[in-house]
Amino acid sequence: MRKRLLLRSTLLLVLVTAVAVAKVREPIERALILSEHPRNEAPRVYVGGRIATLLRLEKPCDSGRTAMLGWEGHFEPVVCVGRWVLLYPLRDLTPEDRFLLRVTLTDGTELPFIVTSHEQSYGDREVDQQVEVFASREGYDAVLASLYRALQSERELRAQVERYQKEENSIDHAYATLLANGVVKQAPFRRKISYELSDGDVDMKVEILSGKGNGKAAVVVQLANTHRDEPWTLKEARVSSDLTSRTARPFALRMNRAEIVSGASGTLAVVVDKSAFVSEKGMVSLVLEIFRDDGLQQLSVLLDPRLVQE
Repeated sequence: MRKRLLLRSTLLLVLVTAVAVAKVREPIERALILSEHPRNEAPRVYVGGRIATLLRLEKPCDSGRTAMLGWEGHFEPVVCVGRWVLLYPLRDLTPEDRFLLRVTLTDGTELPFIVTSHEQSYGDREVDQQVEVFASREGYDAVLASLYRALQSERELRAQVERYQKEENSIDHAYATLLANGVVKQAPFRRKISYELSDGDVDMKVEILSGKGNGKAAVVVQLANTHRDEPWTLKEARVSSDLTSRTARPFALRMNRAEIVSGASGTLAVVVDKSAFVSEKGMVSLVLEIFRDDGLQQLSVLLDPRLVQE
């Protein structure tokens, strides 16, 4: 009995900590339908450093047979109480970090999970705060959770449409479109730095531009897929204030083609407003990072605040 009370106290303590951190990291709640996943692939649970993640099960779990492999030094000990399993990472993980969590129910059913980090950008990675685990959609709770998930997807889709509509009227996206399509003369920018480089698969020409009195900076990257057998596609672009905290900054991005096949070329353009360079310490440098489809960093460009002060 004393051990059970101790487990519940630990659960409550970590939950309070999670709520305090959640205001910054935007954790989420989602339903996980096990029947929707391939049998040879364990479903994933996405965690974040110093944020508690709870798995809510349909049946009670067996604490003696619920464990995570290799958790030492990365997590607090896994807590299993009733229908709840608590995970608490001591620090942020990377998408390459994967831990096998095996949850055993009191009826002997084993449920494997892969605990990792989401592959989104560092500052915006999704963190599961609560995961409702269901065997299938047939139960009432699972149907209700699926309905909530559909409503959440609808809200996210509406937000995405609104963002696209705002981008259509954004001057920064208009400039980025002109630069990506090679219409440089119609965009109020002047070239400050130009250089070429190659990583063996892709040849690049990079131009860093300064706005003509409009408080903007831009980067134009011409990519030539010279040796890759597969098309080059953009996975992600990031603009942050530094590589340590990776504080995300707003920017506009456009490409003149969705993918660059072998032997072809394409252009990517990024426009950053002066406001993105402003911090509590004054004007700071920014870092633009470009990641290709396989997750490797293709390019990193330092943006000096003097680009927007001319």
